[in-house]
Amino acid sequence: MQFEVWAPQAGRVTLQCEGATRALERDPERPGWWCGEAEARDGSRYGFAVDGGPVLPDPRSRRQPDGPDGLSAVVDHGRYPWRVHWSGRPLPGGVLYELHVGTYTPEGTLDAAAQRLDHLVRLGVTHVELMPLCPFPGRHGWGYEGVSPWAVHEPYGGPEALKRFVDRAHELGLGVVLDVVHNHLGPSGNHLPAFGPYFTDTHHTPWGVAVNLDAPGSDEVRAYLVDSALAWLRDYRIDGLRLDAVHALVDTRACHFLEQLSAAVDGLAADLERPLFLIAESDLNDPRIITPRAEGGLGVHAQWNDDFHHALHTALTGESQGYYADFARDPLAALAKTLTRGYFHDGTYSSFRGRSHGRALDRGRVAAHRLMGYGQTHDQVGNRAQGDRLASLVSPGLAACAATLTLTAPFTPMLFMGEEWAAGTPWQFFTDHTDPELAEAVRTGRRREFAAHGWREEDVPDPQDPATRERSCLDWSEPAREPHARVLDWYRRLIALRAEQPDLTDPDLADTRVAYDATARWLAFRRGDIRVAVNLGTEPAAIPLGTRPARVLAAWEPVEGPGTNGILRVPGESSVVLVQE
Repeated sequence: MQFEVWAPQAGRVTLQCEGATRALERDPERPGWWCGEAEARDGSRYGFAVDGGPVLPDPRSRRQPDGPDGLSAVVDHGRYPWRVHWSGRPLPGGVLYELHVGTYTPEGTLDAAAQRLDHLVRLGVTHVELMPLCPFPGRHGWGYEGVSPWAVHEPYGGPEALKRFVDRAHELGLGVVLDVVHNHLGPSGNHLPAFGPYFTDTHHTPWGVAVNLDAPGSDEVRAYLVDSALAWLRDYRIDGLRLDAVHALVDTRACHFLEQLSAAVDGLAADLERPLFLIAESDLNDPRIITPRAEGGLGVHAQWNDDFHHALHTALTGESQGYYADFARDPLAALAKTLTRGYFHDGTYSSFRGRSHGRALDRGRVAAHRLMGYGQTHDQVGNRAQGDRLASLVSPGLAACAATLTLTAPFTPMLFMGEEWAAGTPWQFFTDHTDPELAEAVRTGRRREFAAHGWREEDVPDPQDPATRERSCLDWSEPAREPHARVLDWYRRLIALRAEQPDLTDPDLADTRVAYDATARWLAFRRGDIRVAVNLGTEPAAIPLGTRPARVLAAWEPVEGPGTNGILRVPGESSVVLVQE
């Protein structure tokens, strides 16, 4: 078997495979690469030593059976007997469901999660979005401090379990999206610096030095990340990737890394003859990220839209701290702007940043499905001090209003696991760091961070306490009992309407029209023949919809259609979806 590794500054590289050691040779065709052959098969353990140093895992390791610090293992992807012929499921018209493998079930494995996919089919979602799966120290964590970006966390089940999960999802008609982290690697178990200039101190991120995308050696680093992305899509038959915090990918080169990545993914999609897509997490409000490359953009297919979340959250909760401040000044106006223009900050002043922020979308060029809309995410729940979900902050009626707005807005909707039944379990920040100093630093840092915002330190859960993760696991007995069952039925009905009514998946963002009354706390909008009305106030609201007859398709509380005067009377903290005839 051929082994190879990029180590451009090394004077000598050796391979240890199944206990035998041999020297590698420089590759005459590829500067900086070392290669050689050794007897190996699926599961064979191996590693590389640079200039007589310790034996380290392969930077492109496909499996880390003993964790990030152990030897790598050979993976023969051709051994898995795929059951399902899958032609793909594109993003337009989709409904995504964000899932954390470690807390979706008490077992916290991919196989256990696969056994719960029937629930998502009954719910009506089209894609399951898995939070990061790359190896990290310990057993439990969010996954954003992973290393070995080609491998699958062994406690989740490793590579074979991911293939079984994807196979089962595709068997049920569900697409699979994977969250990948290219902007940094975890602080523990990261051995890349021993091999080459994977990082640069020219730029910095909130997590330390930046990945080297534009300094000397960056050609190979960019190829390393692109090849990793393609491997998930090709070898595991993943349908799309969510790119974590792309605003932290600092790149001054003429061809931005995201453009290079999107071109490679589109090329692979053409080769495989199935749709593939990228979804960026970005706080830049820069339309160029989701503008096609042929039109001068970076070609990413969609992005998370936090502006919609922030406007919705402030309208529902009244919270105004931190980045909510700009939205909380006039929440319904902010919500109306995001529903019609995508971004709230489109060149406007951001008090949180102390400067103007963003750029306006060209609604004639950017399809609405390129923006993801959501009322909850792992970030927006888990980065609260106690991981409290929206359902614990507002009434059931207001939580239902959030579902209505999320699932009828022009954007591609995304749900966070358990949201669909108003889960009573929190989703808290938890870690399982094996380095005692790092564990204490994370514990202390999180408590100090929230103490600065008025929380008592003792009220902030200890991330290292196993009970913090256990509290965050979904309770699968809840969906069968009230009040959760009613909420679940509401989500199912709204998702079904999205599939039944073409106007709800119309990509024309400019076609949405909004009216609202900030004093009475109601908002209504139309998309084609669909009319949506939400009353966030406690008192009944009289909402004018026009004199054209309209029929109720779904209502959280029983309501009659509008009278001949076009007035729809909506109970307090309730929402209605209608179709005009």
